Amino acid sequence: MVRKTSTVILAGLGLAAMGYVGKYALRAAPTLSQKVSEAMRTMPRLDAEAFANSKYYKGGFDPKMSKREASLILGVSPSANKTKIKEAHKRIITLNHPDRGGSPYLAAKINEAKDFLESGK
Repeated sequence: MVRKTSTVILAGLGLAAMGYVGKYALRAAPTLSQKVSEAMRTMPRLDAEAFANSKYYKGGFDPKMSKREASLILGVSPSANKTKIKEAHKRIITLNHPDRGGSPYLAAKINEAKDFLESGK
């Protein structure tokens, strides 16, 4: 009989504790939602406006590789020498190689840019 009584008492105390926690949560909910909405307003935007002043190139690849596009891909000046082109190519291709999880398309464009600048067209 003592065991059943202690179980009932413990269950009652557990329910009372849950009630107090629920009461606190309901009272804190308006301020919590207010803090969340305030944090959302102060977060940086991730739309076109956010990237308007970005240092990254906006736009896709040209249908035919140009000297400007090739130099943008490798991050060198259009008049860079072959040593700088090879160093830039090595640095970028190691980051974007398909064997390391990179895109085969991007790797092909990086190689095309290197070949284009080295050929001196």
